[in-house]
Amino acid sequence: MPRFLAVYTMNPEDLASFRTRPKAEQDAVDAAGVKEWAAWEEKNASSILDRGGMVGKTTRMTKDGVVNATNSFCGYLVVEAESVDAAARLFEDHPHITIFPGDGVDVMPFVT
Repeated sequence: MPRFLAVYTMNPEDLASFRTRPKAEQDAVDAAGVKEWAAWEEKNASSILDRGGMVGKTTRMTKDGVVNATNSFCGYLVVEAESVDAAARLFEDHPHITIFPGDGVDVMPFVT
């Protein structure tokens, strides 16, 4: 079955805005989101090949050396599905975009 890389994305300004909320409100969102995330993973366990993880700040290697960089990637996982559309639909109700301030999940097929 085809495999796909799913990359969680979040606009840095959306995260910054979320972090300006009162701590109790952030904690409530986190608690609800973590619970729903676990439920999503359980529901889709047969499609998840690698749970991946969340990632921090970016360091990029360039022809000029190591530099700090910015992108919207904040995590990833690997899934399998019949098609890229089917893989993308796995994330329709994902807490990353329904509870947390994530803006999307980019789904890309492995081609090699």
